[in-house]
Amino acid sequence: MGSSPFTQQLQGVRVLDISRVLAGPHCTAMLADLGADVIKFEMPEEGDDARHLGPFQDGQSVYFGMINRGKRSVEIDFKSESQRARFYELVASADVVVENFRPGVTQRLGIDFDSLKQYNPQLIYASISGFGQSGPLSKRPAYDIVAQAMSGLMSVTGFSSTGPTRSGEAIGDLCAGVYAAWAISSALFARERHAPGAQYIDVAMFDVLFSLQMTGLSNLYANGEAPGLVGNRHPVSTPFDTYRALNGLVVIAVASQRLFARLCECMGMPELAADARFVNDSQRTRNEPLLRSIIEGWTGQFSVDTLCDVLLDAGVPSSPVWNLAEAASSEQARVRQLQFLPAGSYLPLVPQPVFFNGCKPHVSTVAPILGADNHTFGFSQTGARA
Repeated sequence: MGSSPFTQQLQGVRVLDISRVLAGPHCTAMLADLGADVIKFEMPEEGDDARHLGPFQDGQSVYFGMINRGKRSVEIDFKSESQRARFYELVASADVVVENFRPGVTQRLGIDFDSLKQYNPQLIYASISGFGQSGPLSKRPAYDIVAQAMSGLMSVTGFSSTGPTRSGEAIGDLCAGVYAAWAISSALFARERHAPGAQYIDVAMFDVLFSLQMTGLSNLYANGEAPGLVGNRHPVSTPFDTYRALNGLVVIAVASQRLFARLCECMGMPELAADARFVNDSQRTRNEPLLRSIIEGWTGQFSVDTLCDVLLDAGVPSSPVWNLAEAASSEQARVRQLQFLPAGSYLPLVPQPVFFNGCKPHVSTVAPILGADNHTFGFSQTGARA
């Protein structure tokens, strides 16, 4: 579905994508970026729910288009015995199946792992859900905000004035998709080396978000109590936060005594580095309100750009707070090829972000029209068996 200056990592791998909305489609988009042939199966006439989520351009969902780049689309009614039989035929020659139904649904439809591995004893089957395939919460419906709320992530995100806050992006869905793509790639490697049988992958948004909280978990295990809200401040290192400047906020990130000494020199107060209240990270964190007032007494006199120039010249990590448009239009984003414009499209896509041998593999085609590949795979345009 795409091309690169070199053989793509997943060239020759066929993925049957029966997922929808975000977590599963994000996973399969990453696989498509690396050369996998991804066939997306959708409900007849309606398609993936994401096709109906805004914003829209020319009647098409921009959101759907970004997540389903480089795939092929087939309409299928899994309740139809003949269509399900055709799907089984495709399973027999496929490598991977990805789904993100609520646990139990695939069994009712006859498209679960145990059913499909009968047609392909080397099948890799990945299930992505809110709480996984086991446990007392497994049957619960779970959107991203639910996973963020119950994993503990919301409890450490936000300020005391805002209370627990969800991340600005659906990272539960997205990170689950990334982990699923990683697990599928690992299973493909294992199948080639030492595990030729079918493999079942169970990814839960709850598990993923819980496992990502290294700082919070280290505090929990060390102190025996759940960490709380600290706003933009790092819970352990200080100063490590956003600070008021003349025209906005500046990020200053200090994680060592050496860097703190350099910051003090930038502020014209080198003696602060030896002050007993700020002599190490623990003391600086304990006296964070006082240190913040001193730092903002300095930062408040200058623009963000001036502060960054001074601090970066001294080797102190610092930055402005960019909005998404500023990030997207930056020279850094251009050099790192974060966006590309497919042929025949005026809207960019955002591929997987990793370079391989100096090249960034990605698909070259936009998301498919619903049912565009029905006839190719033996289905009529209405989803019925051709």
